[in-house]
Amino acid sequence: MERKIIHIDMDAFYASVEQRDHPELRGKPIAVGRAEERGVVATASYEARRYGVRSAMSSQKAKRLCPSLIFIPGRMDVYKAVSRQIHEIFHEYTDLIEPLSLDEAFLDVTHNKPGMELAVDIAREIKQKIRDQLNLVASAGVSYNKFLAKIASDYRKPDGLCTIHPDQALDFIARLPIESFWGVGPVTAKKMHLLGIHNGEQLRTRSLAMLTHEFGKMGNVYYDFARGIDLRPVEAVRIRKSVGCEHTLEKDISRRSSVIIELYHVAVELTGRLERHNFKGNTLTLKIKFHDFSQITRSTTRPQELHTLDEILPLAKQLLKEVDYEQHPIRLIGLSISNPHEEEAKKGVWEQLSFEFSDWE
Repeated sequence: MERKIIHIDMDAFYASVEQRDHPELRGKPIAVGRAEERGVVATASYEARRYGVRSAMSSQKAKRLCPSLIFIPGRMDVYKAVSRQIHEIFHEYTDLIEPLSLDEAFLDVTHNKPGMELAVDIAREIKQKIRDQLNLVASAGVSYNKFLAKIASDYRKPDGLCTIHPDQALDFIARLPIESFWGVGPVTAKKMHLLGIHNGEQLRTRSLAMLTHEFGKMGNVYYDFARGIDLRPVEAVRIRKSVGCEHTLEKDISRRSSVIIELYHVAVELTGRLERHNFKGNTLTLKIKFHDFSQITRSTTRPQELHTLDEILPLAKQLLKEVDYEQHPIRLIGLSISNPHEEEAKKGVWEQLSFEFSDWE
């Protein structure tokens, strides 16, 4: 039986919740985030997006693009509560739900609770219930696998509903810009362009050997996607694989004493999160973002599990010695623990992804 997969993506979720709850903001360009010099846009309303304002953009750049932009402090507790209401609607149709974040999820409706034959009818009902019950707008994509369902949900945003049938998939993929493929970021897209690959049709002409030579394991993924193949199941539960935190600094720093102090604060927060999640792992990763927004990571793996400050901080300092920051001031410092023992991994279940507003400051 052909699988029936739906991808639901809430349109400008945080901003739409704010405009719903504050009628005076409706129709105006708003950004959820902080307007300070080091602030970052979490979500922008569609009125703001017309000016080029986008998620993860610095607040200063957003204000230059849209001088009338209104910044709204985030209310994560509210967004989480609304997300739970959305999932209650999902559960009316299936329990095979894979959340990707607070505002998007995959649903496998191959065998659905109402016994509906067409997945597009389920997607249409879900969109309408979200509008009627929550006064919010969602876009939906329908297809036979996760890759194509995700592509479909982005195709006609906002308030979109798009179905990619199996007999249409190859033609649809052929026209798809390479930047729209899952797993193709700016760096990979640039490499694809240098190889003469600009769309799905050109990707499909490349051999598996060539793609794996150029892109490693991801070459297999690109080869399959170009042919409409994605066998990944919709996973209702995910194993937690890492715990981390990061701080964007108020000012760029390059003095060793200042960097060590900030590293200590991040390590303290990380150990607190590890304790709350009852998580231990064997790999510590240091992430550094420089003043020009370039970034590097350094990792070390130890035979013993890492979860206390006395274990983590000395290793973090060792990793920091591998970073040249005297001539490249630091903007952001992050630490994470990963690679849990198998028995520990089985204990951890997936938690909905959400930004920490403190990290946007």
